Amino acid sequence: MKILITGGAGFIGSAVIRYLISNSFASVVNVDKLTYAGNLDSLVEIEKSADYFFEKVDICDEVELSRVFDEHRPDAVMHLAAESHVDRSIDGPAAFIQTNVVGTYTLLETVRKYWSALPDETKKSFRFHHVSTDEVYGDLKNGDELFKETTPYAPSSPYSASKAGSDHLVRTWYRTYGLPIVITNCSNNYGPYQFPEKLIPLMILNAIEGESLPVYGDGQQIRDWLYVEDHARALYLVLSKGKIGETYNIGGHNEKSNLEVIYLICDLLGELCSESSHTGDDYKKLINYVQDRPGHDRRYAIDASKMERDLGWFPEETFESGLKKTVQWYLSNPEWCRRVLDGSYQRERLGTDL
Repeated sequence: MKILITGGAGFIGSAVIRYLISNSFASVVNVDKLTYAGNLDSLVEIEKSADYFFEKVDICDEVELSRVFDEHRPDAVMHLAAESHVDRSIDGPAAFIQTNVVGTYTLLETVRKYWSALPDETKKSFRFHHVSTDEVYGDLKNGDELFKETTPYAPSSPYSASKAGSDHLVRTWYRTYGLPIVITNCSNNYGPYQFPEKLIPLMILNAIEGESLPVYGDGQQIRDWLYVEDHARALYLVLSKGKIGETYNIGGHNEKSNLEVIYLICDLLGELCSESSHTGDDYKKLINYVQDRPGHDRRYAIDASKMERDLGWFPEETFESGLKKTVQWYLSNPEWCRRVLDGSYQRERLGTDL
């Protein structure tokens, strides 16, 4: 099986590629524009594999996309390319509309033309897997509620609105053109190789440097946390065994407030930073409450029972075990962190013809 993955140099996309190649499940064509969030350093361990191919292509470029499909002839597509940081979407929504909506449309049209011309047997087994977010559902007010696959969409930010739009486009290409699709909506991911503007790596790296730990509002916003390697397993399972036209919610069964997450990170750093004399309480003194983000959702929580019931998937990591692995990874990989923070991962590799 050959899988074309868009956004494969991003946090989740690179985890999926490492999982597929390391377990010999498929050969992979990684299509990535290499924006600030695309980091080929995250794929060093598999980039020399004979089953891995990289194409530096923008999903909004229909001509180049068509070339990639004609040259590589994939059996399936996993669409992960997206602008995904809420704060950036508030400051500059245009890029989110362009990539998440226009890019998804361009990809869908390219895939439809490619798929329509496939031989019948190949056409029958082809899949288009669209990877989305729980943020399309808005937020939850009742502590007993969970996001289900049937929860109405109510996005709160330009980011989540653009992802909701892309979800609707994918479903439309299934209903109107018969394109064989599956959709997944996931909760907050965390783990190794995550870009440090996201909450968990930001707190780890700031704390190590003795810098402020900024907390929006009262810090009581609740998220369901999913370890990225559990997510990678789930995504491949949906691609290979999910039912065409269906949506699957993927969550980690780990509801934590932002403040609770930060406290746990501080305690782990106090435990694991062998070269430091700082305790967890010392790191907690770096917490700084800042003005809340506009339209900040209060609570996300995923009902992943359909994944469990229909596909037999359960997360292997608890939040505590996954967070400990994550903190240990950042402590053990200072060079990856340095290259991201000083920008050298882009300067040295963006022009490289891999």
